[in-house]
Amino acid sequence: MAATAILTATTTIPQLLGALNRLHLPAVLVSIATFLIRYGDVLGADLARMRVARLSRGDDPRWLWQIRGAAATAGTLFIRAYERGERVYAAMLARGYPGTGEVRAVAGRSGGASAWLRAMTPPLLAAALAGTALAAR
Repeated sequence: MAATAILTATTTIPQLLGALNRLHLPAVLVSIATFLIRYGDVLGADLARMRVARLSRGDDPRWLWQIRGAAATAGTLFIRAYERGERVYAAMLARGYPGTGEVRAVAGRSGGASAWLRAMTPPLLAAALAGTALAAR
């Protein structure tokens, strides 16, 4: 228990996930853990909004016989989370996610001169056209 507390207090989440990769945990499990951590805050915010909505309608489940509202909230949160997961997965597939559990890291890569030239061509062309239009006035 103390080792777990020390580990989580001294290690960031990306470092923990990287360590799981280096320990050869299956990539799918590391990917699931990554998404679980990433969407925990999102689901917490959804739960808070649903609680405020329930309380604003006058439902305050303090007693055991009033638990129906909390159970309905849990079911609705599950359905919302499932649907959100489906939408996120479809968006990931549309953007080239391989679907094998491998998450490709973009950080650390630097573009060469040709990548910079391709990236800067549209803004430079727009600036040249704007300068030409201002000079033609």
